Amino acid sequence: MSGGVDSSVAAYLALKGGYDAAGVTMSLGVNSSGIKKKNCCGPKEIDDARHVCRVLDIPHYVLDFSGFLQEKVIDNFIDEYAAGRTPNPCIQCNRYLKFDALLKNAHAMGFEYLATGHYAATGTYQSQPVLKKPKDSKKDQTYFLYAIPRSALSSILMPLGRYTKDQVRNIARTAKLPVAEKPQSQDICFIPGRDYAAFLESRGYRCKPGNIVDLKGKVLGRHTGIVNYTIGQRGRLGVSSAQGLYVLDIDAAHNRLVVGERRDLRSAGLIAGKVNLHVKTLPRTVLVKIRYGHAAVPASAALDGTKLKVIFENAQESITPGQSAVLYDRDVLLGGGIIEAVLRQDKKEAV
Repeated sequence: MSGGVDSSVAAYLALKGGYDAAGVTMSLGVNSSGIKKKNCCGPKEIDDARHVCRVLDIPHYVLDFSGFLQEKVIDNFIDEYAAGRTPNPCIQCNRYLKFDALLKNAHAMGFEYLATGHYAATGTYQSQPVLKKPKDSKKDQTYFLYAIPRSALSSILMPLGRYTKDQVRNIARTAKLPVAEKPQSQDICFIPGRDYAAFLESRGYRCKPGNIVDLKGKVLGRHTGIVNYTIGQRGRLGVSSAQGLYVLDIDAAHNRLVVGERRDLRSAGLIAGKVNLHVKTLPRTVLVKIRYGHAAVPASAALDGTKLKVIFENAQESITPGQSAVLYDRDVLLGGGIIEAVLRQDKKEAV
């Protein structure tokens, strides 16, 4: 329970469903004092979760996961940015904290299931438990849940899958939960304000200026530090061009940005690693999301050893190493992996 309305309603619905429930909050060592936007996992949020549990008349536990956050999420975040990739810490948190360490704690405490406030649904596919897209497509969080171990799926409950966000608010109001009107958290819990460069510098990473080059290696200008740029970015490059220039690649080894025209952003496919599948076999055609806000598009996907190779029916723009490629069969979450290489449109070569 993060202290927000979603996880609070999930606890309420578990009780209404006849479960013997308790609330648990992960203490992540995050100090939310002085933060203007609502965050998660800080002392104020823990207190809100405790208050909800008192209203629901259920026990409330606080478990210290600050060490896990540092080891599995923050260290990875720093390493990935330093390597020129763009990580997704929420996926790492779900993979290692919520649905691994926390679930193991729940089982050790005698509980059978872990229920969360994610907008996702549970179901079956190929006679196995899976996650599915929720009723509220605008709040769909399945993209962030693909890395959950397949073995954990039978121990997970997603009570909000049948409701829209507005309905969840109304349930909270009807149940007189004290967080019914609480705004939704906006930021990554350990980076208030989304100032990634400042956070990285506070952890010892130093932004170094470097060259901006074209596809032939010609120097066009200077950048302020690779962490300040993303694949597909146009503008704020300090380089003039009649065609308009986009960031094509972040070359951390040489501390440079590679830029080109928009047509150069298009890629035929990708290679993903750290693959996690929720199903035994993939269908011939899948739908793939290459980032959270990206529409799922048709593609073929197959395992090549430990890697996942994806070839799109139509070339896609701005495929970003470090982000995740997540696979679906209609509304069923099949799994995914972290993008490691891009297959260029012309030769389908990995770069």
